[in-house]
Amino acid sequence: MNWFINLNPVMQAFIATMFTWSITILGASIVLFFKKINKNIMDATLGIAGGVMIAAAFFSLISPSLELAQKLKFNPYYLVTTIGFILGGILLFIGDKFFNHYYKKQNHTKRIFMLIASITLHNIPEGMVVGVAFGSIAYNIDGVTILSAIMLAIGIGLQNFPEGTAISLPLRREGVSRIKAFIIGSLTGIVEPISGVLGALLVLKVRNLLPLLLAFAAGAMIYVVVEEIVPESQTNKRKDLMALFTLIGFSLMMVLDVAFG
Repeated sequence: MNWFINLNPVMQAFIATMFTWSITILGASIVLFFKKINKNIMDATLGIAGGVMIAAAFFSLISPSLELAQKLKFNPYYLVTTIGFILGGILLFIGDKFFNHYYKKQNHTKRIFMLIASITLHNIPEGMVVGVAFGSIAYNIDGVTILSAIMLAIGIGLQNFPEGTAISLPLRREGVSRIKAFIIGSLTGIVEPISGVLGALLVLKVRNLLPLLLAFAAGAMIYVVVEEIVPESQTNKRKDLMALFTLIGFSLMMVLDVAFG
């Protein structure tokens, strides 16, 4: 663990996002062994990931954003965080609207392509969130620690597993070979290490933008959780149980962040 702590924040972000990408690859690899995976397991994983990401959005992104904006004497400091948060959500909202509009114009044979494109694009802000978290550690802000950044990466990694599966299995059902379906499903996550490194570099180079970037990352993350992760987990017949998994994920991140942060 010490070798990782002593690394440059950019390298930490790269390794962390390589981890999140590896979980996408692991999810895509299901197509090599199974025709389908137990839905209860998938939904429970999504529930935990959603809880972790909600807690991380507040404790590791929004709260530090408010604190730093105040230290940098932005006036009113909370407006910077609010604007960044809303912009993060709006960006993903616009992306969703664009693809939903375009998707309706496609015939059935092109639907898989649109699924691949949409998941690949929403992996970009996820990678950037991790990069911003690790880049922010250099400024010694309360609430932003190596542990909170690692837990954030784990949370994003958890929800990457079903995403990889969600690509490879439909491809297989469309007649694509197992190997090709696995490769395509895996490649949807390659943007995360790229955007993660860019996020860390941006934070390190432009300190005054950090409150905005932290809040932006939080807004993007909450949008993904509310629009995709939690609703998908709630398609399970045991909605109540899946909700408990979300609470467990939130509690886990909160305890680790507060107790060791």
